[in-house]
This record gives sequence, structure tokens and C-alpha cells, in this order.
Amino acid sequence: MKPHPLVTCALLCGAVFPSAIAAPNPAAPAKSDPSARGGAALSSEFGTAARVRQLSGQVTLAEAVNLALRQNPEVLRALREIERARGRVVEVRAQALPHLSLNTSYDQMDPKLSLVGAQRIATQNKSWSISLDVKQVLYSGGRVSASIEAERLSQDALYYTLRDTLDKVVSQVRQQFSSVLATRGLIGVAEESVELAAQQLRDATNRFEAGTVPRFNVLRAEVELASVKPGLIRAKNDYLIARLQLAKTLGIDAAPDGKPSFECIGELQISYRPMPLVDAISLGRARRPSLKSQRQQILVEKERLTVARAGYKPQIYVNGGFKKVSSGTELNYSDALTGYFLGLRGSWNIFDGLETNGQVAQAKAKIESAIVTYEDALQSVELEVQKAYADMQQYRETVESQQKNVEQAREALRLSQERLGAGAGTQLEVLDARVALTRARTIELQARADYVRSLADFDRATATDTVYVEVFKDPLAALEKKALHKGKVPDAADLFKP
Repeated sequence: MKPHPLVTCALLCGAVFPSAIAAPNPAAPAKSDPSARGGAALSSEFGTAARVRQLSGQVTLAEAVNLALRQNPEVLRALREIERARGRVVEVRAQALPHLSLNTSYDQMDPKLSLVGAQRIATQNKSWSISLDVKQVLYSGGRVSASIEAERLSQDALYYTLRDTLDKVVSQVRQQFSSVLATRGLIGVAEESVELAAQQLRDATNRFEAGTVPRFNVLRAEVELASVKPGLIRAKNDYLIARLQLAKTLGIDAAPDGKPSFECIGELQISYRPMPLVDAISLGRARRPSLKSQRQQILVEKERLTVARAGYKPQIYVNGGFKKVSSGTELNYSDALTGYFLGLRGSWNIFDGLETNGQVAQAKAKIESAIVTYEDALQSVELEVQKAYADMQQYRETVESQQKNVEQAREALRLSQERLGAGAGTQLEVLDARVALTRARTIELQARADYVRSLADFDRATATDTVYVEVFKDPLAALEKKALHKGKVPDAADLFKP
């Protein structure tokens, strides 16, 4: 394969968010590094900016996504893995380059060891040498080139892993942001319920003082007010926990009082995805970065099979250089002997105890294992898309049904209050109507939040939550194009035969 530059973080040039939600611009495209291949260039938008420890004021969804992509621990770890892989590529590539070394030695021998019988040999018992050696691989049976390509493909796989991490973080932020909005809405529902109960208590008290109702009505209203207060306490606690979870994802610390000091602003609006399920499954199978990473892993194992098979072939090296050694009688540098040396070395394992056979068998098994893992991942992606699609339908229908139900519950509460005021109704009717209104509003709000969360899952499962800038050719682009247009992926075993 020809070398190509790979920009690891030229990502997220835009985001496909619902029209009802402001589309974030999580990161500007990074500059490419033509000298690097397989993920060498890192954008300044990721991991290099100073970490935001505290966040106060109002925060939108777009701002939350931007912050998470800059300092979420999962994103930072994925970036460090790419840097590690880059170092691994440099290390393995060194096998194909000449190795230049400077060697020196100094030896001293006891004069007694220079005696031959009773005569002393007139030589120096000290010697030194300096040499400049060059060693180069001429032929390795394909081991070196395959090792380099395997590491490059591994680095590309980590690039797709980074993409998958970014998609997960974006989806997680969207879900947690919607949870914050939902729990804050539930606080409003609980507060309204408490206010209605308090209003009912005031009305019962006034009527009791006027002598129109018994003491029982007042006691019933007091019990009801005390019963709805725990719901408000629980809603406030859920709101605090939701903000703490979002702060953890954003990588920020809590305020000195232990509570987040930011406030999420936005609405839980319903946005639709006019996409048939079959097309959504095909899109997910063609675009998911995790699948691309596993496809790359199959190619990596193919290259490692070539490395293993190189054990059947000879290895040839050439070495040479210049050497300066002391003369046999003098230690002076000017009297030293200087010259070059050149050599050719080769080796061929005629029989290695079947060690190479074992390595080849292992490499073939790893290819088959990678294919099985890839096919299993395809089914998992299909299941994720189906589940998210079904959840969206369920929660959308729930929201639509509960919207009219909330209106009817409000009207029922108003009528029951009027009947009680006119003396035609009972306090029980008012309490039942208030409970029904609270239940309808809670169900509608929770269903709305669940829909937004399932929508984020759907966008992640189909890999449509983010848009990436490609500056290198995906080796499986033709496969993705076919899957995208025809809605199916060829069998992996046919695509990646060793």
C-alpha cells in the first residue's frame, strides 16, 4: 500500500443533530501532517487545551458536546493510544532502515599472559579499536514489510476506535443533558403538585372555619400535602445527580459546595428520523467506526500471517564500515591501522522444530477469530439499530398519547374544583383529578426524555451523529458504498481470505 497521511482528529466538521436542537460544532478540522501515516497529527482541539475545571452559568447542548470532546477522559485515552501506535510504527519501521553504530573497545592484558616459555613476546599488552558499523536487511522473506504494514493498519484501526469513542461521548452527553432537562421538568411538576395540595389545604381550612365542611376535609388535605412533598425532594435529588453525572462526562469538577454550578438550557423537543428500518440497519453496518476498526484488524492479522510465513524463507543482511585499531607494538593514535570491512550474512532455518508451523497455525486461527468477531459485531450493530428504532417509536407514540391526556387532566381538575366550590363535588374528586394530572404530566415528560435518549442511541448506532473529514482512502470504501446503496454487506469470510 502506498503511504498516505491520516489525520486522527480531522473530525466532526459538522454534526447531524435534530433540527430542534442546535447543531454543535465539536471541533474544527485538524491540519494534516503529510509526513505521518496512520494517525500522527493530533488536533489542538483535542487534549491539548487547558482543562476547564469549573463551569458556571448557562450551558447549551452544543457547548456541552464541545467541552466533552476536548477533555473527556475516554477521548483523551483514545488519543494517547494513537500516539502510542505512532511510536510503534516508528519502532517497527526501523527494521527496514540501515542501522549505524559507533563501537569502541579497550583491552589490557597481564604481562604474564604474554610469556611463551622463558621468552617475553615484544608486544603491547594494551590495545584499542574504534569502528563505524552499518547493517542493512536485504531480504527477510517479507517479514519487515509485513510488520510495518501491520502496525500501520493497527494505527488506522485506532483512528476508527477514536471515532467510535467520539460518537459514544456525543451520544452520552446528549442523553445526560436530556436527563438534566427531564429531572428539572419533574421538579416543576412536583412543585405544581405541592402547590395544588397547599391550595387545597387552604381552601379546606377556609371552608372548615366557615362551618361548611367537617374537620376531616382539613386533615385529608394536610395528609395529601405531606404525601406529595417527598416527590419534590426526590425530584430535586434526581436533578442534582443528573448534573453530577453530566459534569463527570464533561471532565469538570463540582463547585466548592459539592454541587455543579452550571445550568443546562434547552427543551426536550421531538425530532423525527424519516428513515425506514432497513435503510437504518444498512447505514449502521456501513458507517459504524467500530466495524471499520474490526475490519482493519482482519487486515492486520493477514499481515501477521505473512510475518509468520517468513520463517520458511532465508534472511540476508549486509554489513560494512570503517575500523581503526591500535598496532601490535604501539598505542599511539597516529600509528593505528585504518581500513574498511564489508560482509554479507545469511541464514535459513532448514528445520526449526516446527516452530514456524506453529506460528503460521496461530496466525491463521487469529484471522478466523477476527472474522468471527467482525460478523458478531455486525449482528450487534443490527440489534442496536433495531432496539433504538423500536424505542423511538414507543416513546413517540407515548408522547403523542399523553399530550392530549395532559390537556384532559387539566380540564378535569378545573371542573372538579368548580364542582367542589359550588357544593356539587367532593374533595376526593379534586384529589383524584390532581393525582391524574400529575401522573399524566410525569409520564409525558419522561416519555419525551426517553425519546430524546433513544434518538441519541439511534444516531450513534447508525453513525449519523457526527460527520468526519476523510483525508485518506478507506481500504473498504467500496464495501461501504455497496452496503449503503444496496443495504447489505458481503460475507466477511469471502472478503478476508488469507
